[in-house]
Amino acid sequence: MVKIGEKVEDFSAEVFQNEEIKKIKLSDYKGKWVILLFYPADFTFVCPTELEDAANLYEEFKKESAEILSVSTDTVFVHKAWHDTSSAIKKIKYPMVADPTGKICKQFNTYIDEEGLSFRGSFIVDPDGILKAMDVHDNSIGRNAHEILRKLQASKFVRENPGQVCPANWSPGGKTLKPGLDLVGKI
Repeated sequence: MVKIGEKVEDFSAEVFQNEEIKKIKLSDYKGKWVILLFYPADFTFVCPTELEDAANLYEEFKKESAEILSVSTDTVFVHKAWHDTSSAIKKIKYPMVADPTGKICKQFNTYIDEEGLSFRGSFIVDPDGILKAMDVHDNSIGRNAHEILRKLQASKFVRENPGQVCPANWSPGGKTLKPGLDLVGKI
């Protein structure tokens, strides 16, 4: 299992994106931020609400030099069928990763052995492949893409501004901290 501050092991998978099925590797995104959104299954209740939420903010993530990869244990054919039948999922332009063996889910410790499904998990990987943030929780609780975007922006800020950290509720342009010193003025 990968931990915060560790390099994420490369993986390859089939994805459904823009009406195509293709193969990708995590290393294809070297030099970009990667947001991994693990979810239990296609054709469920909460999942389309959060994947649509991420789709609505996809351009904002791309402005931050980030790619979103949604991941479930469904196949690319199930992803395509869901895309073809759901108005919420039709909005998705980012790659929908197929992990039918659960290998990627197991790498991030989101796999539920008894069910063959994934917990909801959000992971932020930096351009060097280092895990910077993660959040895993019960499948009955949906995520907020705005908060994931904020965490990405904070991760980028501290990477680009060594010695500064982001306090609670920080957003771009807000005050930051230098450990041992007072608040730093607006940047």
